[in-house]
Amino acid sequence: MSLTIKKIVDPLDLGEGPHWDDRQQALFFVNIPKGTIHKYVPASGEHTKTKLDGPIGFIVPVNDTTDQFLIGLGRKFVIVQWDGKEGSATKIVRELGAVDQDVEPHTRINDGKADPRGRVYAGTMGHEDRPGNILPNQGSLFRVDETGIHKLCSGIGISNGLAWDLARKAFYYTDSMERKIRRYDYDVETGNITNMKYIFDLEKNKVDGMPDGTTIDIDGNLWVAVFNGSCVIKIDPTSGKLLQKVPIPAAQVTSVTFGGPNFNTLFVTTASLNIGGVQEPPCGSTYMITGLGVKGLPNMNFQC
Repeated sequence: MSLTIKKIVDPLDLGEGPHWDDRQQALFFVNIPKGTIHKYVPASGEHTKTKLDGPIGFIVPVNDTTDQFLIGLGRKFVIVQWDGKEGSATKIVRELGAVDQDVEPHTRINDGKADPRGRVYAGTMGHEDRPGNILPNQGSLFRVDETGIHKLCSGIGISNGLAWDLARKAFYYTDSMERKIRRYDYDVETGNITNMKYIFDLEKNKVDGMPDGTTIDIDGNLWVAVFNGSCVIKIDPTSGKLLQKVPIPAAQVTSVTFGGPNFNTLFVTTASLNIGGVQEPPCGSTYMITGLGVKGLPNMNFQC
């Protein structure tokens, strides 16, 4: 099968946080600055959205539901109810807590995903007074589970790039401003992470741009969206080798996840922010890539 890149959703300001829900065979994602959550169903081509009050960093379905989602809303973790229909009303079911209350100027929650046990890891990013101008070292990484919200590390510029490998007991994480990929030892029983080390350096590998969202395939290789790099890169995290570069017709590539009935479709979100110049269409579009010859792992839902 040859590689095919298809635009599935028209441009957004900052498309992010793609999550494939295999129960509904649907892709959920967000447009951060507009405060909208989105649903796309490949089988029908239907795209719906609705708006909330504030920037939304991520969306993860709540386990055993089809209409409840954990989202990062500003600096709060909240569970919202949405029926998935165009423009329909949302309801805040529960507020789990707020983070970075002692940080000024305000941070906001960015990328978030659920680990293999359904605990959500999500981090914050520094205050952004205009697109691309972000205060460094203001953010932190948190874990959200049934016992509360736990800070895992601090001094983060832009929290991104979350992936887990149970076989290697590894957790992969990115502070985009470092332009590197981190690896931690991961304890699936406790959710704790230790022994951070860097496993890939974009500058040393001559990759322009910043690492953004990350996903993992069944072989344990990482697929990393490269913001201002017009590509998704495939990395072997054990050797640190760059294995593949997939061009994307947008400069600001923000995140990736595998999905589809066989988990062999790569969904890619992008942005059209005015950083270093106007980003003309199709920048900001959401894409579906087939023919990569690899399969991903199911996205996990929030277990609350």
